[in-house]
Amino acid sequence: MSIATRATETEPDAPEDPTLALLTVEEAARRLRIGRTFCFRLIRTGELESVPLGRLRRVPAAAIPEFVNRLRAANKSAAA
Repeated sequence: MSIATRATETEPDAPEDPTLALLTVEEAARRLRIGRTFCFRLIRTGELESVPLGRLRRVPAAAIPEFVNRLRAANKSAAA
């Protein structure tokens, strides 16, 4: 694998792997285009689902679109 095609966690524009079931908080934040600290705040308040995995915290990939759908629904009801 060449350096140009290798994606690492430190590359902000790395292609997302759609096959991942659990995301790191950093990966979830990147998908939502928010900061890591704000993502942890969403997790702490229960707005964004997460699961413990040993000493780690992971965000289910399905939780991202669910969170966005809740935001959209709240925005629609607030606008009405």
